[in-house]
Amino acid sequence: MALARVLLVHGDLAQRLALQTILQAGGYSVDVAATPAEALAKLDEGKYELVLSDTEFGSRPAGRNVLAYARVKDYRPATALVTSYEPEFKYRTARRRYQLSIHTENLASLLSDVAELIGLRASRRYRPLRPAY
Repeated sequence: MALARVLLVHGDLAQRLALQTILQAGGYSVDVAATPAEALAKLDEGKYELVLSDTEFGSRPAGRNVLAYARVKDYRPATALVTSYEPEFKYRTARRRYQLSIHTENLASLLSDVAELIGLRASRRYRPLRPAY
Protein backbone atom coordinates (compact mmCIF):
# COMPACT_ATOMS: atom_id res chain seq x y z
CA MET A 1 0.00 0.00 0.00
CA ALA A 2 1.43 3.37 -1.03
CA LEU A 3 1.72 6.25 1.45
CA ALA A 4 0.84 9.00 -1.02
CA ARG A 5 0.79 9.65 -4.73
CA VAL A 6 3.66 11.80 -6.02
CA LEU A 7 4.20 13.37 -9.44
CA LEU A 8 7.90 13.75 -10.22
CA VAL A 9 8.78 16.08 -13.11
CA HIS A 10 12.43 16.02 -14.10
CA GLY A 11 14.16 16.44 -17.44
CA ASP A 12 17.30 14.43 -16.59
CA LEU A 13 16.71 10.69 -16.93
CA ALA A 14 19.35 9.63 -14.37
CA GLN A 15 18.10 11.99 -11.68
CA ARG A 16 14.48 11.17 -12.46
CA LEU A 17 15.14 7.45 -12.06
CA ALA A 18 17.16 7.97 -8.86
CA LEU A 19 14.43 10.07 -7.28
CA GLN A 20 11.71 7.70 -8.42
CA THR A 21 13.57 4.73 -6.92
CA ILE A 22 14.11 6.48 -3.58
CA LEU A 23 10.49 7.62 -3.34
CA GLN A 24 9.14 4.18 -4.28
CA ALA A 25 11.46 2.53 -1.75
CA GLY A 26 9.96 4.89 0.83
CA GLY A 27 6.47 3.61 0.04
CA TYR A 28 5.22 6.38 -2.25
CA SER A 29 3.36 5.77 -5.49
CA VAL A 30 5.32 7.76 -8.09
CA ASP A 31 4.26 8.93 -11.54
CA VAL A 32 6.98 10.55 -13.63
CA ALA A 33 6.99 13.17 -16.36
CA ALA A 34 9.99 14.16 -18.45
CA THR A 35 8.56 17.47 -19.70
CA PRO A 36 6.32 20.21 -18.32
CA ALA A 37 3.69 19.43 -20.98
CA GLU A 38 3.58 15.78 -19.90
CA ALA A 39 3.27 16.91 -16.27
CA LEU A 40 0.31 19.16 -17.04
CA ALA A 41 -1.46 16.26 -18.77
CA LYS A 42 -0.85 14.00 -15.75
CA LEU A 43 -2.16 16.70 -13.40
CA ASP A 44 -5.35 16.82 -15.46
CA GLU A 45 -5.71 13.02 -15.37
CA GLY A 46 -5.08 12.24 -11.70
CA LYS A 47 -4.78 13.55 -8.16
CA TYR A 48 -1.49 13.84 -6.30
CA GLU A 49 -0.57 14.60 -2.71
CA LEU A 50 2.80 16.04 -3.83
CA VAL A 51 4.21 17.48 -7.06
CA LEU A 52 8.00 17.74 -7.34
CA SER A 53 9.33 19.66 -10.33
CA ASP A 54 12.82 20.26 -11.69
CA THR A 55 13.91 23.88 -11.96
CA GLU A 56 15.85 23.47 -15.22
CA PHE A 57 13.83 22.91 -18.40
CA GLY A 58 15.50 25.08 -21.01
CA SER A 59 13.24 27.97 -20.10
CA ARG A 60 13.72 28.89 -16.46
CA PRO A 61 10.08 29.34 -15.39
CA ALA A 62 8.82 26.04 -16.86
CA GLY A 63 9.26 24.11 -13.60
CA ARG A 64 7.63 26.88 -11.61
CA ASN A 65 4.74 26.98 -14.09
CA VAL A 66 4.08 23.28 -13.48
CA LEU A 67 3.88 23.96 -9.74
CA ALA A 68 1.65 27.00 -10.26
CA TYR A 69 -0.71 24.85 -12.34
CA ALA A 70 -0.73 22.17 -9.62
CA ARG A 71 -1.55 24.74 -6.91
CA VAL A 72 -4.79 25.79 -8.60
CA LYS A 73 -6.14 22.24 -8.73
CA ASP A 74 -9.15 21.69 -6.45
CA TYR A 75 -7.33 18.97 -4.48
CA ARG A 76 -4.45 21.37 -3.66
CA PRO A 77 -1.34 19.16 -3.64
CA ALA A 78 1.86 20.05 -1.83
CA THR A 79 4.48 21.38 -4.26
CA ALA A 80 8.25 21.71 -4.25
CA LEU A 81 11.08 22.47 -6.65
CA VAL A 82 13.94 19.99 -6.92
CA THR A 83 17.44 20.91 -7.99
CA SER A 84 20.85 19.32 -7.88
CA TYR A 85 22.79 22.55 -7.52
CA GLU A 86 22.42 23.50 -3.84
CA PRO A 87 23.20 20.90 -1.13
CA GLU A 88 20.70 22.16 1.43
CA PHE A 89 17.01 22.19 2.33
CA LYS A 90 15.44 25.64 2.32
CA TYR A 91 12.19 26.81 3.78
CA ARG A 92 10.90 30.16 2.59
CA THR A 93 8.71 31.61 5.29
CA ALA A 94 7.56 34.59 3.23
CA ARG A 95 5.68 32.51 0.67
CA ARG A 96 5.61 29.20 2.54
CA ARG A 97 7.19 27.29 -0.32
CA TYR A 98 9.70 24.54 -0.02
CA GLN A 99 12.70 23.94 -2.19
CA LEU A 100 14.24 20.50 -1.91
CA SER A 101 17.80 20.27 -3.13
CA ILE A 102 18.64 16.90 -4.61
CA HIS A 103 22.31 16.48 -3.87
CA THR A 104 24.33 13.54 -2.59
CA GLU A 105 24.60 15.09 0.89
CA ASN A 106 20.85 15.25 1.46
CA LEU A 107 19.46 12.15 -0.28
CA ALA A 108 19.20 10.44 3.10
CA SER A 109 16.82 13.13 4.37
CA LEU A 110 14.73 13.26 1.17
CA LEU A 111 12.02 10.91 2.46
CA SER A 112 11.59 12.81 5.72
CA ASP A 113 11.43 16.12 3.82
CA VAL A 114 8.77 14.68 1.50
CA ALA A 115 6.75 13.35 4.44
CA GLU A 116 6.94 16.75 6.14
CA LEU A 117 5.75 18.53 2.97
CA ILE A 118 2.78 16.20 2.56
CA GLY A 119 1.90 16.47 6.26
CA LEU A 120 2.02 20.27 6.30
CA ARG A 121 -0.08 20.49 3.17
CA ALA A 122 -2.63 18.01 4.49
CA SER A 123 -3.08 20.12 7.62
CA ARG A 124 -3.87 23.18 5.44
CA ARG A 125 -5.80 21.42 2.69
CA TYR A 126 -9.25 22.00 4.13
CA ARG A 127 -8.83 25.66 4.98
CA PRO A 128 -10.71 27.93 2.60
CA LEU A 129 -8.67 29.75 -0.03
CA ARG A 130 -7.98 33.40 0.64
CA PRO A 131 -10.07 35.68 -1.53
CA ALA A 132 -8.19 37.63 -4.19
CA TYR A 133 -8.62 41.36 -3.77
